[in-house]
Amino acid sequence: MPISKISFIRSTVLALLVGLAALLLIVGVSLWLVDQTRIYSDTITSSRLQRSAIADLRNMLADAETGQRGYLLTGNPAYLEPYENATRTLADQLEKVRRLTANDPNQKAAADRLSSIVTDKLAELKKTVDLWNANQHAEAIAEVEGNRGKALMDEARKIFDEMVESAERKISASVEDQQESISALRWVTIGGALVIVLVIGGAVWTVLLYTKQLVEAQREVQALNAGLEDRVRERTADLGRANEEIQRFAYIVTHDLRAPLVNIMGFTSELEGSLAPINAYIGRSDEASDDAVVKDARTAVIEDLPEAIGFIRSSTHKMDGLINAILKLSREGRRVLKPEPIELESLLKTAAANVQHQVVEAGGDVSFEGYVPPVVSDRLALEQVFGNLFDNAIKYRASNRPLHIKVRTREDLGKRIVIEVEDNGRGIAKQDHERVFDLFRRSGAQDRPGEGIGLAHVRSVMRNLGGDISLKSELELGTTITLSLPRDLRSIIGAL
Repeated sequence: MPISKISFIRSTVLALLVGLAALLLIVGVSLWLVDQTRIYSDTITSSRLQRSAIADLRNMLADAETGQRGYLLTGNPAYLEPYENATRTLADQLEKVRRLTANDPNQKAAADRLSSIVTDKLAELKKTVDLWNANQHAEAIAEVEGNRGKALMDEARKIFDEMVESAERKISASVEDQQESISALRWVTIGGALVIVLVIGGAVWTVLLYTKQLVEAQREVQALNAGLEDRVRERTADLGRANEEIQRFAYIVTHDLRAPLVNIMGFTSELEGSLAPINAYIGRSDEASDDAVVKDARTAVIEDLPEAIGFIRSSTHKMDGLINAILKLSREGRRVLKPEPIELESLLKTAAANVQHQVVEAGGDVSFEGYVPPVVSDRLALEQVFGNLFDNAIKYRASNRPLHIKVRTREDLGKRIVIEVEDNGRGIAKQDHERVFDLFRRSGAQDRPGEGIGLAHVRSVMRNLGGDISLKSELELGTTITLSLPRDLRSIIGAL
């Protein structure tokens, strides 16, 4: 019986849910058991450290007593060395034992008792040694024979033995618990793995059945898609032709706009030239005349007409600049790219040399970092891009500091080249980072000449080259323009 799409989806989802539940169970139990194992391991480690520290303290105390007894028996100062070494480190070792047993109430109580005993024992040892050093040998021997030191040492050994035994019991119990956790983790993993294997087996069986049904459908799709690549190429060619038509239309429109603009500019010049005889005529009239018509004519000729002509000239100049910009973009879009090997470092340094005199006038410099192998791209397009970026860095430099331009190049993933052009100019506000790439849009104070086409032109050129452009900038901190280029333009042209 054929498996319907709904049945396939339901069985697949069910299998996934069962497998997910099994996996979550394994993960959850495993995490809990691992955490338990960690706790047991920490307990074992802590107990072993306790045992080791207690044994070291016991040995130090025994060394101190041995050194004292040897000295008192022989009078040889050499026996004082183990005594002195032990007494120097006993206090630190005792503090270490107290620190390691701080979280164990029983061990902590024993450590507190032991601290008092060790203190008394050290005092007893020191007293006998001091008496011997003071040539009071009989008194020193009498102090030893009083058996107070032996009683303290016996009590200390008893506490040492109890503490070591307690630590060993904890170690043994934790090792057993750890083994049980490991065994439980093993069985949970095996059980969960069996469930997952069963789920995968069922899912594979369902997929195989459903795949058989898809084979015929895929054959039909392949037959339908046999001519798909041809259709895609046709559509791509259509889009290319449409793009060329748009560029041609933009060129024709801007070219046709120039004719009436030239007429307007010409007639404006004639109007401006006509003002001279009109001014002369008005000037011969009686300035003191009370005739309102004469006063209005004088105001119109002297004030209104020159102002209006000035506005017309300003607008026509601006419109002429915009038309030139559109024509420039249109011509660039219709230009055929010519890939050729280019030494990028040489091209960048040439572009910088072209504006070196302006950089020097600004009291600045241009530096270069990094090296990339030769690229295959369009030389004219890259010269336009870098020339525009250097011009912008100079044009929008900060007035209160020397200009510094840094150019960094490096290789990137995907056989691409990254070029960064960084300046310390006046920067661009965050809200204008994308706006400056729009045609006829500018950022910041409009105190520099321009039509707002520079970065728009650069982005258009970069995209034609198969690359991209982005920027990072902060006001008064400068701007970094990042360019990304393919190492070989021919691969991009071939894909279009």
